[in-house]
This record gives sequence, C-alpha cells and structure tokens, in this order.
Amino acid sequence: MAKYKEKIAELLKLRIVKECLTLVSGNVWAQGIVFAAYLLLTRLFSPADFGFYNIFCSYIDVLVIVSTCRYELAIVLSKDHREAVSVAHLALRINGYTSLFVLVAIVLLSLFNPFEDVERFSIFTTSSPIFIIALLIPITVYLSGTSRVYTMLLNRHRNFRQIALSDVIGSSAGVLARLLMGLPRFLSTLIHTIGLPLGVTLGRLAGNVNLRLQYRRLAGAERSSHEERGRVARKYRNFPLFTMPKEFINSISHNLPFVWLAFYFDKAEVGLFALALTFTFRPVNILNSAIEKLLYIRVTERVRDHQPIKRDLLRFLLILNVVAVPFFVAAFFVAEPLFGFLFGGRWSGCGHYVRWLLPWVFVMLSSSSLMFLSNVFSRQRTELCFSLLLFVLRIAAMIIGLLTFNFTIAIALFSISGAAVSLAIVVWLVRLVCQYEKTVATV
Repeated sequence: MAKYKEKIAELLKLRIVKECLTLVSGNVWAQGIVFAAYLLLTRLFSPADFGFYNIFCSYIDVLVIVSTCRYELAIVLSKDHREAVSVAHLALRINGYTSLFVLVAIVLLSLFNPFEDVERFSIFTTSSPIFIIALLIPITVYLSGTSRVYTMLLNRHRNFRQIALSDVIGSSAGVLARLLMGLPRFLSTLIHTIGLPLGVTLGRLAGNVNLRLQYRRLAGAERSSHEERGRVARKYRNFPLFTMPKEFINSISHNLPFVWLAFYFDKAEVGLFALALTFTFRPVNILNSAIEKLLYIRVTERVRDHQPIKRDLLRFLLILNVVAVPFFVAAFFVAEPLFGFLFGGRWSGCGHYVRWLLPWVFVMLSSSSLMFLSNVFSRQRTELCFSLLLFVLRIAAMIIGLLTFNFTIAIALFSISGAAVSLAIVVWLVRLVCQYEKTVATV
C-alpha cells in the first residue's frame, strides 16, 4: 500500500498529469454544469423533446467532421508557427464554405420539398418548428468547426487553461439558455420546442468568443497566401483523404440510432436512449478528450526525437483500466434506480440502455484515448478500414432492429459491435507502438 501511494504521488508530480488535471478540471466543471442542469431539464422537457434534441446534435457531430476536413489536427504536427497558422487559415476557410453550403441546401430543400407528404421528413417543411431547428444546424456547425481550429492552435502552445475556461463559458451559457427556454409559462410554445437545440447554438457561440480572442493573440495579424495554404493542403492531404472519411463514417456509425432509427421508432424511446448515452458516453469522452490532447502533442514530440513511448503508454492503459473497472461495475447495478431517482419516474427506463452500452464504452475508453497514434505513424488508411468494418456491423444491427421492430435489439447489437471493433483497435495500436520501439532500439 505504501509503494502504491508513493507511485500515485510520483505520477501527480509529472507535467503531463498536471496538464491533464487542468484540462479535465475544466471539462469536469463544464460538463458538471450540464449534468446538474439535467435534473431540471428532464422535468421541463419530455423524452420526445430530448429525442429531437439528440437528432439535432447527431447531425452537428456528423457535419462538423466534413466542415474542416480534419485539417485542424495537422496544426499540432506543423513544423513551425507559420505553418500552423497556414493550416488554421485553411481549415477555417473550408469550415466557412461547408457551413454556407449546408445552409443553402436546407433552404433549397424547403423551397422544393421532395418529401412533402412524408411525415418523417417534416424537417424540410417551412411551416414546421423542426425547420427552424434545421436552420440552426449550419450555424452550429460553423461555430463548432471554428472552435476545433482555435482549440488545436491553443493546444499546440499548451494553453490548456484557456481551453478549459472556454469549455466552462460555453457550457454555462448553453445551460442557462436551455433552462430559460424550458419555461413555457414565460415563453412561447415555439421557443419551448426549439429550446434545447437553440441552447446548444448559443453555448457554442459563447465558448467561441474566448477562443477567438486567444486565437487572435496567437495568430496576430498574420495572413497566409494562397500558395502557403495549397502547400499545407498537399502536405497534410492524409487528413482529408483518410482521417476525415474515417471520422465521418465513425460519426454516422455512432449516431445511427438518431439519424436512422429515430425516424421509425417512438421519439420518447429515442429520448430515453439519448439520456442513457449521454450519461455513459459523455463522462468517458471528457476524460478521453483531455488525455488525447495531452498525449497527442507529447507523443508526437517524443517520436520526432526518436524517443521510446511504449512503457509510458502501456502504464497509462493499465492505470486507466484499473481505475475504471469499479465505476463501470457500480454503474451496471445502480443505473436503473438512479436514473428514476434523479430525473423522475418517466426516465427510469434509461438504466436498461445503460447496461447494454457499458461494454462498448469501457473498451472505447482505451481505444479513443490512443486513436491519435494512427496520425502520428501515418496509418490513417488502416484506421479507415476499422471504421468501415464498424459501420457495416452497425448497419446490420440497425437492419435487424428494424426487421424485428425492436429498438432494444438494435441498441444491444450496436453496442456489441462497437466493443468488438474497439478491442481490435487497441490491439492494433499496441502493435504499432511495439513496432516503433524496435526502430528506436536500432538507432
């Protein structure tokens, strides 16, 4: 026990752990505000409202991948500050053009609606409140894309405090907006209907303000030429060629229950699953996001200098899984009564979906934290193959769910396929690290 405490104390002194705690603390505060707000939001909005809200968020998650072509990931890999700024300018331009294209597409589809008589495609009917929600999609995609670019530039300069601050500002503003718009006694029915999605947009806008100020401080008045943007576009072409398609497929795969099944099943059932996914996936995503930001730049620097990385990464995986096991075991047993107690009786059904999601989320905790290694070793093509495999498996899961008209079966197969592929990815990434260590040993 004494040795264990000494090891923990030693770890806490490491720079990477301190930086990780800075990022995680900001994320915990930001997401803690959101989680606390759910205690009220689930009483102000129905499961059906949350169903529509998560459909909206799913489209954002999918489109934001395309909006920058994932060039922002190359900011950390850039050889100097000038090149990093050129990559940032390139990503910001692509983001602006993509968001404008999505906006025009939604407006044109509403004017020439090919699905006018199909109720499930009422998103394209201008008289529907859902159309207003659809108009928020390109705006939110633009704000999300710019935030990703700004964050990666701050990450390159290790300005983790400002990243954490922006997370807190964005979450606080978004929560406040959703709570206010959830009060139908004071606001119109239309505002109440679009309240959850509009809160997301306003939150992203608020978080963007601080990031924008920090970006201006780092990038200054620097301007990149067309030739410079073209050069970095070619140099880092693996990101739009392999990383973007991979993440686009992953995003669609992850959001299939919302972008596909949601059109055929009760929105209240979708809302129950959405809340279960939020409270299993998002806490893990907070940790993964912070760890990935730190490990990405740290491992990249060590690989550039031909230094070993295997020992640190394997130790990280061991500690991560040992710490996580008790939490996942507890979640399996207490999920159903806990959801009913915290959010009200109509939400107790969330626990049923939490149990099916836990195996996938547990394995994903390791795979997502190390996924950046494919960029470091330029193995995006193999990663894309994993994504395609997962996508095919999940398409099959959705089809089986539709054929049996059983939402639970679809979700169970959805989670099992995710766990299996995530485990295969972890094995592959560890093998990549082992291969790299052999090259270090021969230098």
